[in-house]
Amino acid sequence: MDRDILEVSQVNGYLKSVLDQDPLLQRLMIRGELSNYKVYPSGHHYFTLKDSESALRCVMFRSSASRLRFQPENGMKVIASGRITVYPRDGSYQLYCDSLTPEGAGDLAIAFEQLKAKLSAEGLFDPEHKKPLPKYPHRIAIVTSSAGAAIHDMLRILKARYPLSKVILLPVRVQGMEAPPEIAGAIRYCNRYQIADLIITGRGGGSMEDLWAFNDERVARAIYDSQIPVISAVGHEPDVTISDYVADLRAATPSNAAELAVPDQQELIQMLDSLSSKMAGDLRRKLSFFRQRLDHLSASRVLRSPGQYFADRRLALEHLTLRLTTAQRALIVSARGDLGRLASAMDAMSPLKVLSRGYSLTTTADGTTVRSVSQIKIGDSVEIRLPDGRLDAEIIGRRNEPHE
Repeated sequence: MDRDILEVSQVNGYLKSVLDQDPLLQRLMIRGELSNYKVYPSGHHYFTLKDSESALRCVMFRSSASRLRFQPENGMKVIASGRITVYPRDGSYQLYCDSLTPEGAGDLAIAFEQLKAKLSAEGLFDPEHKKPLPKYPHRIAIVTSSAGAAIHDMLRILKARYPLSKVILLPVRVQGMEAPPEIAGAIRYCNRYQIADLIITGRGGGSMEDLWAFNDERVARAIYDSQIPVISAVGHEPDVTISDYVADLRAATPSNAAELAVPDQQELIQMLDSLSSKMAGDLRRKLSFFRQRLDHLSASRVLRSPGQYFADRRLALEHLTLRLTTAQRALIVSARGDLGRLASAMDAMSPLKVLSRGYSLTTTADGTTVRSVSQIKIGDSVEIRLPDGRLDAEIIGRRNEPHE
């Protein structure tokens, strides 16, 4: 009997129908290690699940991949769920994966650590990027849910501690898929229009799933880019989110954020009272000092008897004038004596005085005094100075005489 001859597509189609009808293969959970993980421009993810003995090709379409909370990496131990069927075009069977969960740790914990490591490497947590909070904020923007208990606690504390601040509520969702873009958008809105000089963002406590909006990269980057200081107030004391790491200040709770944001008016009042008392004490001391000075001046002789005071000053001035005049005269006499002695000494040393005793002064044509016969040659012109005039002469001879 002749057997039916089938086309390749018929065989693959038949195998696909067989696999698609097997209930066991329609909802599988498979443990394995990720390998050859690739994300294509289409948004689909392709990878291989393997153990020590076998490997299984897998695909996760974009719609399923968009729900991933973490970034799958090669070598990661995961549990994949989905269905197995044949891809007719290639004739190969593969797992059509609709979810991946890290084995041992939850996908949220893995996603948290991955994003934390990424942003830390980019410097978003560095202390030098932290901005100081305003000491006395005029306007405070609160980015949180308008329906939660957190906003009521913060408003109550802010009003009690520092009622001078104006509080602006920017209501956003703090849970669910829509929460991260709303929170990030509200923070950017505050900065674009400069509606506040301090931002508080956060929510009350809950599970890690409930708080996940504050572990979103979009919220973290909005906080980092904010030119206005941001306080992160998410959950309770043990809860730590990515927003806490990026923010300029982390508060343990929303109530604690309100306490950190503003000063306590009671403490300010006490400080002002203390300063007022100190100023009053300083003023009293200064008044006492000036009063003593005034009493001293009032008792002085110049105010009690100004005529006698000026008479005494006049006598003192006359006495001083007499002393100065006497000293000046003595100085003049002494100077005249010194001048006479110096004049006599200069006259005795004057060349003219020497000439008057029969000596003469001979100089060359350039004015050099002749001190030795060796300075002159026969035929040189010289000038001879006498007490009553000068003689121009020419040398016709010279004789050297030995020194005695």
